[in-house]
Amino acid sequence: METKNIEEKSSKVKYKDKEYTIVFNLNVMEEIQEEYGSVEKWGELTDGKQGEPNAKALIFGLTAMINEGIDIENDKNETDIKPLSKRTVGRMLTELGLKEMTNKLNDVVIESTKNEEKNA
Repeated sequence: METKNIEEKSSKVKYKDKEYTIVFNLNVMEEIQEEYGSVEKWGELTDGKQGEPNAKALIFGLTAMINEGIDIENDKNETDIKPLSKRTVGRMLTELGLKEMTNKLNDVVIESTKNEEKNA
């Protein structure tokens, strides 16, 4: 995936009576690139096409996306909501379903980067 520009995209997920926003933007892209080299390599690990998705990569990406959503909410509303730990996100993935959450994450990333030619 050669990405020149991305659009910030988000989705909602409900866990234990709280709604979280998962966000893919340049900040999240940078975190994923730093850890996995590229969003494309991360996506190959999380898409499940090679069998089961890589749990570490999935938890890493979801944690980055949820915590970016929390940071944005804190900035907008001048609140101090604490970021989620990777362990909490792992429990969330277990409860909400690995396949459903993997699809939701990949959809947000794809939606964010699909208009790259239009933005170039």
